[in-house]
Amino acid sequence: MEMIWEGFAEACRIVFSGDALVLRACWRTLWISSLAVAAATVLGLPLGSWLARTEFRGRSIIVLVVRAGMAMPTVFVGGVAYALFSRRGPFGPLDLLYTPWAIIIGELLLAVPIVAAISQGAIKALDPRVSETAMTLGAGRFRRWTTYISEARIGICLAVLTAFARCLTELGIAMMVGGNIKGRTRTLATATALETSKGEFSRGIAMGVILLLIALSVTVLIAWFGRENKDA
Repeated sequence: MEMIWEGFAEACRIVFSGDALVLRACWRTLWISSLAVAAATVLGLPLGSWLARTEFRGRSIIVLVVRAGMAMPTVFVGGVAYALFSRRGPFGPLDLLYTPWAIIIGELLLAVPIVAAISQGAIKALDPRVSETAMTLGAGRFRRWTTYISEARIGICLAVLTAFARCLTELGIAMMVGGNIKGRTRTLATATALETSKGEFSRGIAMGVILLLIALSVTVLIAWFGRENKDA
């Protein structure tokens, strides 16, 4: 317990002293995860709405695969991303391995199934009268789609926040395709693992506490949106 309390004290000291290394890792973690989730929303939201509102043979299998993708281990995603960006991989000539962009693409692969699956459930659960009313009023396909998004906006926000929380705290992808390079690809999660492995337990716990506080903030937002959804 003493080590944990020392970690909390060290976290406060780091935050208030403006430790440049930690602040850069914090900022890098936030912008990498934000870009990955933004791209995942652009890809996953149309996929989720398409699966929710289109009937075709094999649809249930695709929905099952997308939902199963929500539970993908980050080390598996990291391995796939590494195979894609290594020298012998199809995207090796782009030299993206051990860069922030490799982490972004890896987190994108992690986040797309989360956004797609949760948004699919939210749109599928809409009152059938929403679709019937839009069609009666002569709304085109795009207009109907924006209506579904508007009506299911709380569930969609939950999908985006859940994906962001998952990307924010992941370790496997950032370590495998980012390489934990100081000043370039080091995130709060990889920095925490590094400091702990070096025996700097207090500093490692401190970085973990900072990451925990960010993740808790996202969790509070998820809970708030979930409560709004329940009240509605």
